[in-house]
Amino acid sequence: MLYCLLDGHARTSTELAIVGGVSASTASVHLARLKRERLVASMTQGKHRYWRLEGPRVAAALEALMVVAGESRPRFLPHTPSRLRFARTCYDHLAGEIAVLLHDRLREIGWIAVRPPGDEYEVTPAGEKALAGLGVDVAAARALRRRFAYACVDWSERRPHIAGALGAALLQVALKRRWVVQDLDSRALRVTRVGSGELRMRFGLRMPTRSCCRPPAATPAASREVTESH
Repeated sequence: MLYCLLDGHARTSTELAIVGGVSASTASVHLARLKRERLVASMTQGKHRYWRLEGPRVAAALEALMVVAGESRPRFLPHTPSRLRFARTCYDHLAGEIAVLLHDRLREIGWIAVRPPGDEYEVTPAGEKALAGLGVDVAAARALRRRFAYACVDWSERRPHIAGALGAALLQVALKRRWVVQDLDSRALRVTRVGSGELRMRFGLRMPTRSCCRPPAATPAASREVTESH
C-alpha cells in the first residue's frame, strides 16, 4: 500500500485494500497504524477519505528500500474517459489534468503558498498582483463566506487542484477569456487554441495536442458522464 502511494497520488482505503490483497477492514487497521507512525496522512472530502504519504521523507525512505529490494511496482492508471480526465468542472472550479498542472505551477512560481495545517492556500503579494492582471479579484474572493483556497484531491489524477473561492474565480476567468469552453450537456471542458497559447505564455504550461483545440465529440451525454464524487 505504501509503494502504491509513492507516485504522489491519493487513494481510498478500498483501492489500497485491492492493491494489498487484503479485506477492507484489514486495510483500515493497517492504515490506522501507518497514520499513528506518521507514514501516511488522510484527507476527508465529502463522504470519501483519501490516503497519501506523510511527506517527501517517507517517499525517499521507500525509494531507498526499493533499491535494496530490487523491485518496482506497476503504475496506477485510473479508468477514466480521456476528455473528462484532461479538463472538466468540479462543482464550481477547474478539475482534471490541466487543473493539477496549474495548481503545481502556481505553487512553483510562488503565486500561492501552503498555509498550516497543510491543505489551505494563501495568495502571495506577487500572486495577488499577477492574478489581478488576469481579472481575479483576490480580495473579493477572500471576503466570501466560504473557504478561500484549499487542496481538493482530483478524482481522476489523485493529486490536488485548487478549490474554494479562488478556484471558482480562476475557472470564471478561464471561461470569460475563452481559454476553455464548456460542453452544453457535460462537465467536460475543451481548451481552445487561445487558451493553449495563454496557458503556455502566462504559466509555462504546454497542452498535449490530443487534449485541446478540437471540436467536442457528438456523443450522447449519458455515455460521456460517469458517476464519481467530483
